[in-house]
Amino acid sequence: MSLTPRFHCPVPLATGASVLLPPGAARHVQVLRMQPGAVITLFGATPLQFDGVSRRATGGEFEASVLEMGRSDVRVLVGRHHAVERESARRMHLAIGMPANERMDWLIEKATELGVAQVQALMTERTVVRLEGERARKKAEHWSSIAISSCEQCGRNQVPEVPQAMPMRQWLAGLEPAGTADSGRLVLSFRDDARPLREVMLDATGSPTPVTLLSGPEGGLSATEEQWAMGRGFVPVSLGPRVLRSETAALVALTLLA
Repeated sequence: MSLTPRFHCPVPLATGASVLLPPGAARHVQVLRMQPGAVITLFGATPLQFDGVSRRATGGEFEASVLEMGRSDVRVLVGRHHAVERESARRMHLAIGMPANERMDWLIEKATELGVAQVQALMTERTVVRLEGERARKKAEHWSSIAISSCEQCGRNQVPEVPQAMPMRQWLAGLEPAGTADSGRLVLSFRDDARPLREVMLDATGSPTPVTLLSGPEGGLSATEEQWAMGRGFVPVSLGPRVLRSETAALVALTLLA
């Protein structure tokens, strides 16, 4: 993996092109006091269409060098494209009852490092934080910026989706009916019949299949919420006899799944 500074750059890129960095990446370059000629890595770009033909491969990352440093603008010369990805073998979706305080920020950062494809914040019976309207939109933008920063640090080129928070029952209703989805569904639970997650993973054979992991907030999901989840095809699994913090439990489970 390149040790050069990495920046998320969701603008069309092609080898040999001269482009202005988006404001966030430009500010970061300026904070680092980089000078013309400095080498950086760009990822997260969209395909550039030219005469109806894409001039670059999707995904991966690009080498680039700083051409000009203005007061607020930074122009770079795009170099070679590297078709490299550092994604987990298993596509993982995490749905979690929002932890209180700043723990959700920390969770998104670490879940991104572990390779999660999506983090869906849920409002449950025991969720302390309630988000709606403009507040929910701004919070989702904030979480997305954390995921981007984590990708820049850990080497991922695919930024996880972080949608707006929603009520758990609404999220469940939007899922495909049980038995028709193309992924496994697991819910962290203290039910007596919950199987150890390690055991479930040992039983899995073949190539890693996508998984949707549902985890509760502080205090866990209520019995009613677990029944709702099981009615949508979620299988109760356990991480052992100890009671872990909500963010710790989710990260332990993602580690085992990855």
